[in-house]
Amino acid sequence: MADPAFTSAQPTGATGCLVLADGTVVWGMGFGAAGEAVGEVCFNTAMTGYQEILTDPSYAAQIVTFTFPHIGNVGANTEDVESAVEGAVGCIVREEITPSSNFRSTQQFAEWMAEICKIGISGVDTRALTRRIRLSGAPNAVIAHSPDGEFDLPALLERARSWPGLEGMDLAQRVSREKQQAWEGGSWTLGSGYGSAEGDKLPHVVAIDYGSKDNIFRNLVKAGARVTVVPAKATQDEVMALKPDGVFLSNGPGDPAATGVYAVPVIKALLDADVPLFGICLGHQMLALATGAKTTKMHQGHRGANHPVKRLDSGVVEITSMNHGFAVDGATLPDSVEETHVSLFDGSNCGISIKGKKAFGVQYHPEASPGPQDSFYLFERFVGMLS
Repeated sequence: MADPAFTSAQPTGATGCLVLADGTVVWGMGFGAAGEAVGEVCFNTAMTGYQEILTDPSYAAQIVTFTFPHIGNVGANTEDVESAVEGAVGCIVREEITPSSNFRSTQQFAEWMAEICKIGISGVDTRALTRRIRLSGAPNAVIAHSPDGEFDLPALLERARSWPGLEGMDLAQRVSREKQQAWEGGSWTLGSGYGSAEGDKLPHVVAIDYGSKDNIFRNLVKAGARVTVVPAKATQDEVMALKPDGVFLSNGPGDPAATGVYAVPVIKALLDADVPLFGICLGHQMLALATGAKTTKMHQGHRGANHPVKRLDSGVVEITSMNHGFAVDGATLPDSVEETHVSLFDGSNCGISIKGKKAFGVQYHPEASPGPQDSFYLFERFVGMLS
């Protein structure tokens, strides 16, 4: 039986729609940019941080359904943007977008969405849509906003059905920096903004950018490192020419196996050279691939700011921030790899350490201040390996 929350009949005044590949049409009020965009529909359970979520390159080619009903009510500002490159293509929210009410706000949420070319739809039964994703998996869809309420539904449906989906898709090249960059930003403080990175004699981290969040680099600086960022397709020779004390493998979007075609050989070479390595999210997955493990597409993924993860060495539980639709298959980890963290939601792998090497990775995002400081020790551990 069809879910009564969804209907193909366009309600009066509807200016936004979501057309799923199975033919389902979800109607609402469009905001932000006008136009259409295709992607995978996922859901995020975080109550805060919508700007950081929408500008996280890990969400490239995805449409985010926010389960928390009040999105946009604290407006937008430049300090909470994670990256200037592509992030989520749009979002779906429950309540009407209201005027912002926050002393840090410099722009209305809908205006900011339009400025960065992201499409939004409000007035959607996000609980019903989330339930549908949980039962049937993350669908491909087109999100559209037409201020005059005119939509070519057959064309939107055809676009949703013809999109190949994230499995097998390498998106890291699309969101990576194109040139090497010396990172300059430090940690953020209220009223002062972001500080500056200081100290040429600090341990040098070369960060490979597969679609990174800027706050990762700020946390490496906070932990006592200086950082140089290089593109996703940087070779081992290009990385080693920078004389790194350690190499960081960033987060990013898409299928890790597809990105791994060019990234894994570099990571293997760095492991063979005994270079200390630390990977987050996609970087963690590709570090696992470099050891011979496998990754798999998840049914609905993990996306939110309250995911419990257990450290297997101590039994300590961290509250973590997550955003991933692929995961390392723990059953495929070789004997040379120790599983260090697991999700308490479903038991999936959330951390590894390579025996005999200074190399480890975690599936979650310690830079997102979950807990709020449960996971900063990972940056300190990595930088501590470099001295």
